[in-house]
Amino acid sequence: MERRIISAGFVQDALAALTRRGLDPAPALAAAGIASGNERVSNLQYGRMWLAITAMIEDEFFGLAARPMRPGSFNLLCQAVLHARTLEHALRRALSFLRVVLDDPAGELLQKDGLAEIVLTDRDRPRLAFAYRAYWLILMGVMCWLVGRRIPLMRVDFACAAPENRSDYHQFFGAPVHFDQPRSRLVFAAHYLSLTPIRSEKALQGFLRAAPANILIRYRHDQGLSARLRARLRATPPEDWPTLDRLAADLRLSPATLRRRLRAEGQSLSAIRDEIRQAQARIMLAEGRLKVAEIAARLGYAEPSAFHRAFLKWTGTSPAAYRTDKQG
Repeated sequence: MERRIISAGFVQDALAALTRRGLDPAPALAAAGIASGNERVSNLQYGRMWLAITAMIEDEFFGLAARPMRPGSFNLLCQAVLHARTLEHALRRALSFLRVVLDDPAGELLQKDGLAEIVLTDRDRPRLAFAYRAYWLILMGVMCWLVGRRIPLMRVDFACAAPENRSDYHQFFGAPVHFDQPRSRLVFAAHYLSLTPIRSEKALQGFLRAAPANILIRYRHDQGLSARLRARLRATPPEDWPTLDRLAADLRLSPATLRRRLRAEGQSLSAIRDEIRQAQARIMLAEGRLKVAEIAARLGYAEPSAFHRAFLKWTGTSPAAYRTDKQG
């Protein structure tokens, strides 16, 4: 049975593309096998509904940009990034492509202090939160597929007001979400920009046949085994983190099976550990209460020098320099 992971709120957001035009949403719901717009749905159902809405309004972006994203644009976007040298190269190509297609909002990739930011700007007033979510979903869904792993986010900002009674926005991204911000942006560690795309022309054909349902599940933070491991590690001091063999035993899996299942989710245990350590390191350095050596010990490093090398790799700067910058 398909897991119903998409909230009713996101279903209603998508259907609004039809009701704003005076169109009956019933055909789109029927095409997706959805009884009503007030229920949670699976990613496959949502994907079918998205395709049905696209066919009805001839816009893959739900009519939320300055210009329509004509059917076939998503296909061309994937073609444009397929042979990029790195994730950074792919992102810059994708942002340029979407700027030409949508006109507004327009995205820009910025880097500072070991962080990568994708910033969206609007010429006029801010758009609906669903417009920004659709942009992130399309862009990052393709990027995660291209490099074969989820890119963990550190912060998501919306320039618009928060939709009422919609906690699903906070749950979807797996990172702190803030509304009424000066600009819309998402933030992740800049070292991911050096990842190498791994997909072929043949793989792209399979990806496109399953789109857009596949980007909904690939991009979600709270999916599968990696989410369970992430939650366990966050609840445990890093110096007490269990080994992969111990985790596998606790899950009643072989170590090889655990590695394979994490790889299928675009993850590895070392990547999850680094993600958590980096987030905790940034917080402790910014607070300024602990010495760098004490932070290293709390994060499970036997020597401060090992933490120094890891932090330099993550951010491009030393722990001491990062602290100085954050404390002004």
